[in-house]
Amino acid sequence: MSLMFKPRRRGGKWPTRLAWLAVILLIVAALLLGGAGPAYRLDLVSLSTSFAWLRQGAHLAIGAGAVGLVALVVAMVCRRWRVALVGTLVIVAGASLVALPAQLMQLARSVPPIHDITTDLENPPAFEALVTAREAAPNAVAYPGEATARQQRTGYPRLGPLTLDATLGEVRAAAEAMARELGWEIAAVEPKRIEATATTRWFGFRDDVVIRLTETDDGVRVDMRSASRVGKNDLGTNAARIQAYLEALGRRVDGTTAP
Repeated sequence: MSLMFKPRRRGGKWPTRLAWLAVILLIVAALLLGGAGPAYRLDLVSLSTSFAWLRQGAHLAIGAGAVGLVALVVAMVCRRWRVALVGTLVIVAGASLVALPAQLMQLARSVPPIHDITTDLENPPAFEALVTAREAAPNAVAYPGEATARQQRTGYPRLGPLTLDATLGEVRAAAEAMARELGWEIAAVEPKRIEATATTRWFGFRDDVVIRLTETDDGVRVDMRSASRVGKNDLGTNAARIQAYLEALGRRVDGTTAP
């Protein structure tokens, strides 16, 4: 009777072990990167811990890609094509995971490191109904001042007020309706002002908005201020919010495009 021996696979267990290590690193990286925002939003971790998770997740994703590359090379030398496929997929997935924090870092470098944006740098709209909420937050209630204004002029030179050819009542009604449609939490609606809070999706950051309406000879001037409660750099979120809101309001009321 002859004994049947199964031939030993080229490379032994090392290609498979490398592939598994790459997959495990990738899974942990995905959990850290994907869970950083929701964990902070649910008050499970602090903001500093959440940002630390992002950094650690990015580093692990890079490590997973590196191990995946080694697994790919070893698998190709050993002609282990399934392992090579796993290594390739880990490299692609790792690069995709790193893309988000890399984009955030690039965005942080490309916008002014400020968190309080307004269309009127000489006389910014003031918070009234949201004073108590902002006093309980790290960032100040009052507008930061000329240093912030100077950075805004450099970073967002085209951001300014919108003048609409309509009555005060029409503009206020449209402005309030848009704020509610955007899911903002309305704090106050007065004849010439609206205050609300917008919450970002991923981290759940709460940014406060005040809309001021002023009657002029040309119509109703709409000024806005959007300010983050936490953080010194809003990554351009507040400026983008104001610009998008004013453009949509202009189209809604009389077809005007915001500056």
